[in-house]
Amino acid sequence: MNSISANLNIMIKACEKASKFIIRDFGELENLQVSKKGPKDFVTKTDKKVEEILINELSKTKKKYSFITEETGKILNENKHIFWIIDPIDGTTNFLHGIPHFAISIALQINEEIVTGLIFDPIKNEIFYAEKNSGSFINNNRIRVSNKSKLDECLFATNNQGIKYIYPELNVRNTGCAALDLAYVGCGRFDGYFHNKINLWDVAAGKIIIEEAGGQVNNVTDFKINEIDIRAGNPSIYEKMLKKLDNF
Repeated sequence: MNSISANLNIMIKACEKASKFIIRDFGELENLQVSKKGPKDFVTKTDKKVEEILINELSKTKKKYSFITEETGKILNENKHIFWIIDPIDGTTNFLHGIPHFAISIALQINEEIVTGLIFDPIKNEIFYAEKNSGSFINNNRIRVSNKSKLDECLFATNNQGIKYIYPELNVRNTGCAALDLAYVGCGRFDGYFHNKINLWDVAAGKIIIEEAGGQVNNVTDFKINEIDIRAGNPSIYEKMLKKLDNF
C-alpha cells in the first residue's frame, strides 16, 4: 500500500468493519421483501447501525474530533474545527431494492477544508481514497480523471430528475449514488457530475478524490450543508460543462 496517514488508516479500518454489517444485511433483503415489516424500516436500522460503528471506530483514537453525519447531524466534541463527515450508506434506495450500487462515504474536514476522503463500495470491493497533495487511489492503484474534451463524447452523472429532457444532447446517467458518481469521475469512468441541492455528506469525500485525481470541483463550503449545488469534471470539460449548465 502507498504510504497513508494515520487518519486515513483509521477510516479504512472503520469502513471494513462497518461493511461486514452492510453485506450481511444486503444478503437478508431478499427474505425481507415478503415480510410484514417494511424493508424501509430495515434499511434505516442498517443505516443507523453502520453509522454507530463508524462513529465508535473513528472515536477510539480521535476522541476530540467532531462529526457531521446523515443520521445524527452534528456531534460537537472538543475539536470544533475538525469534523468527520459521514454518510453510512449513500444509495439507500438501491440497497433497499437489492441493487448492488451503494457506498460508505467518509471525509475529514479541518478548518473548513476537506483534507481526506474515502468512498468504499462494499459489494464490488472498491475503495477510493485521497489525501491532500498525495493523489487519488482505487485499491492502491493511482487514478486520474478522464481527458475527454468534447461534450458529446462525455458521459455525465447526476441524480437530478428530468435532466434528459432539459439537456437531451448530454449523455447522462442517474445511478442513485452520488458518492460513487463522484468516485467514478475521479477514476475516469464518468467525465463530469452535477447536482443541485445535495448534502455535504454525499459529496465531501468525492470532492477531494476528484481534485487529487486532477479534476475540478466548485467550492462546496459556499452553500448550506444540505443545499449544495455541485459541479465536478475533468479540467478539459469543466468550463464547457458550466457554460452548458448556465441556467441549471
